This record gives sequence, C-alpha cells and structure tokens, in this order.
Amino acid sequence: MITHLEGKLVEKNPTDIVIDCNGVGYFINISLHTFSQIPDREHLKLYTYLQVREDSHSLYGFSSKTEREIFKLLISVSGIGANTARTMLSSLTPEQVKEGIASEDVALIQSVKGIGAKTAQRVIIDLKDKVLKVYGIDELSLTPNNRNKDEALSALDVLGFNKKQSEKVVDRILKVQPDAQVEHIIKEALKNL
Repeated sequence: MITHLEGKLVEKNPTDIVIDCNGVGYFINISLHTFSQIPDREHLKLYTYLQVREDSHSLYGFSSKTEREIFKLLISVSGIGANTARTMLSSLTPEQVKEGIASEDVALIQSVKGIGAKTAQRVIIDLKDKVLKVYGIDELSLTPNNRNKDEALSALDVLGFNKKQSEKVVDRILKVQPDAQVEHIIKEALKNL
C-alpha cells in the first residue's frame, strides 16, 4: 500500500526513524544497515513495507529497493518474522544475505542472533532458487569456491585443527584469492594456524 515515503527527517534512532510527510509523522522501523545509509540531511526518501496484522500496522523502511526485496523474501519463510528479518539485515548487509543464501552458507545465516541451524537451513532451502532467479546470480560462480572451501576445511579438520579457527583463516585466504585451489588453501592455512 505505501511503497515509499519522502519528507523531512524528524527523529533518527538506530532501530527507527520518524519522517514528516506534509504534517503527518510516520514512525518507521529500520535496520542498522539502513540507519548507516541515512544521510544527516533533513530531506529523506525511504522505500517502505507495510505489515498489517490483526493487532498492529507496522511500517518498515529501507535505504534501497534491494534491501526491501530481501526483507520481503525473508519474511516469506516460515519461522522468520519481521523482527528477525530486520535483525538479519542489521547483522549482515543485503549483499551478504543474498550471497549467503545463494552459496548455501548455513554458518553465515546462523551467525545472526535468534536464528538456529534448522531456521538457517529453511531460509536457504526456501529462498535459494528465488535469489538465484531474481538477482541473476550464476550458480556456477558460487559453487567452486564453496566446494574448495568445504574440502579445505574438511582436510584441516582431519588434521586436528579447530573448526572455527580454520574457517576464519580459510575465509581470509579466499578474500585475497577467491579462486584459490584446495591445495593452495590448505598450504596457506597451515602457515597461519
């Protein structure tokens, strides 16, 4: 019903803002990501999503259409409410959420407060195809890195290294060299563990 609001920024908090549109003040729930994107100017435009429930009408605001679309996808998953989706978009950027779902990164999704293993898996199962289709992400570009990472972590686990430490080191290596081969990842990780 309300797709965006444009007006004067009256109040700005990390979780909500108030926008005055022609004398009417709208209370809008926001994520920390949106909070960080809002300029400190008086004039503001936010994309919105109106959630109508039996006991309340809640307005959620986003700095970009992409963030709003990710939010809508997240709340379509059973067990993910608006607040959990907002927490997700506060902990991770919309791009991280999108890539995490597309690359089936359960650990990343589960790193959000309030999301357990089952919910993280459900998010990925329910949304992977939609994310790949909507954002045109090439699935082939995601799997090799993921497979190489998984194989390297598995090898390091067999060698007796702590899984969390190994994952941090491997992620650091893949940030620098995203297309690194398994052998190279393991050699570099062994130097840093």
